[in-house]
Amino acid sequence: MTPLPHLDPTKKAPSSPTAPFTPKDEKTSVSTDSPLVSVIVPTKNSEPFLEACLSSVRSQIFTGKIELIVVDNFSTDKTRDIALQYADQVFQKGPERCTQRNFGVSKSHGTFVFIIDSDMKLAPNILASCVSVLESHPESVGVIVPEESYGEGFWAKCKKLEKSFYVGIPWMEAARFFRRDIFEKVGGYDESMVSGEDWDLSQRIEQHGKIGRINDFIYHNEGRINLWKTVKKKFYYAQKFAKYTEKNRGKTDNVDHQTGILSRYRLFFAQPKKLFKNPLVGVGMLFMKTCEFGFGGVGYITSKWR
Repeated sequence: MTPLPHLDPTKKAPSSPTAPFTPKDEKTSVSTDSPLVSVIVPTKNSEPFLEACLSSVRSQIFTGKIELIVVDNFSTDKTRDIALQYADQVFQKGPERCTQRNFGVSKSHGTFVFIIDSDMKLAPNILASCVSVLESHPESVGVIVPEESYGEGFWAKCKKLEKSFYVGIPWMEAARFFRRDIFEKVGGYDESMVSGEDWDLSQRIEQHGKIGRINDFIYHNEGRINLWKTVKKKFYYAQKFAKYTEKNRGKTDNVDHQTGILSRYRLFFAQPKKLFKNPLVGVGMLFMKTCEFGFGGVGYITSKWR
């Protein structure tokens, strides 16, 4: 599939509509047999980046129909107000994103479902590309959409570099776009998980067919990364990660790669020119990743003692 022109992820989103979005305004020229794609966006205090996310969904170059559903975890900022301007339906549900995602799918009607996070922006042809993969390959049940990180400051540059090494690596990427019937057949996201749930679902989906891939990117807004907050976050999620490893270890070789620091370092050092194109960012990325694995390891071990 031919890659699309690069989308500038830092470009400001269009201004909010002055009135709530009316779905019929976008659908009058669409044929009745066009596929319906349900886009599910879980939110929690997502005001700073939600408009850019939802606007990128509504700006898709796509001849089919789009159903946009936001499931908010009782935000205390203006998240709900922004969602009402763009979404077809806005719900409130918690306590974690897996529950929000499954709930959103249960309220949707699409032949296909696409689950994204509220800090993501979509390249303009993503929906068309994903639908094309599944319609032209009946044996395919899901689609991987590669991600590119961006943000503000030095650590965001380090995170962008790190994530760039994962593009095209099967054991790091996970599908987000699915045939609805297969998503429901496997039971959706495992709501007992808080960490590793994307890998878990993608691996269960793959048991029912092939996972396709497109070249169009999702742009993930990392914001301004604070290293201390990042490693504390890794500590928290690592405490929850045992649920994923216990469920999947032995079923797939992916788990050993996903949890092994040496597997990551092999990826990084396999491309030394890329890693050290900017030496300061390269060293910073390695330092940040080592800190994340260190705090994550402590979190994982402490969770086993409880």
